[in-house]
Amino acid sequence: MDGNVVTTAKIRIRGVSKRFGDAVALQDVGLDLAPNSFTCLLGPSGCGKSTLLNMIAGFAEPSAGQVLVDGQPVHGPSADRGVVFQEYALFPWRTALDNVAFGPMLRGRSRAEQREIGRRYLALVGLAGHEDKYPGNLSGGMKQRVAIARALANDPSVLLMDEPFGALDAQTREVLQEELLAIWERHRKTVVFVTHSISESIFLADRIVVMATRPGAVKEVIDLDLPRPRDRSDPAFTALERRIKELVRAEVQKLGVT
Repeated sequence: MDGNVVTTAKIRIRGVSKRFGDAVALQDVGLDLAPNSFTCLLGPSGCGKSTLLNMIAGFAEPSAGQVLVDGQPVHGPSADRGVVFQEYALFPWRTALDNVAFGPMLRGRSRAEQREIGRRYLALVGLAGHEDKYPGNLSGGMKQRVAIARALANDPSVLLMDEPFGALDAQTREVLQEELLAIWERHRKTVVFVTHSISESIFLADRIVVMATRPGAVKEVIDLDLPRPRDRSDPAFTALERRIKELVRAEVQKLGVT
């Protein structure tokens, strides 16, 4: 199924299927994602959200079809596609500053440049003054801020986020959602964000891709025209939340989950 076609796409997904042995994780997925857009992939566990994200990242190859970024087929990871995971994936032996500076180090930037870039992006995510702390001395929210800063330090044009706030408490999660939007509005990356949370997807996205399951596919593409900043108590917000909940519930029922 093809999502709404955009005139100029940053990311094009064409007839993508993915098999793991006899299991079909994704089947005939088609999407066009516009430059600088914020897209949420939403659906129950097992619908292929993370699998699709991993193929955009270049961590996995489609069994059929093609993923293109800027018109070029994706055949592996690239510094132009930053990735943020739920589990932070920080180096515990490196300080916050050195974690963020890791990408610039790999690109051969001087030590002074690495530190300047690291400090700049830690400040961007609200962690100025925490440069010398190790991950073990940071809260979950602070670790995820470091992970976001590290992904941004390579100045990627695409930011891929796999349930980055899923392990956080509700208050911290909402704060980081607001901070992520502020960063996106300032730097205008093309963001693809995997989530189970309907409220989170409505708060963040320009477009929500509701995924079907068995096999994973695009069930519905919803383009949002709610003004920003969005109020979760707004009747239009809650009405859309109810509508999407019914779409997702139908997929959960297919999985036999009550």
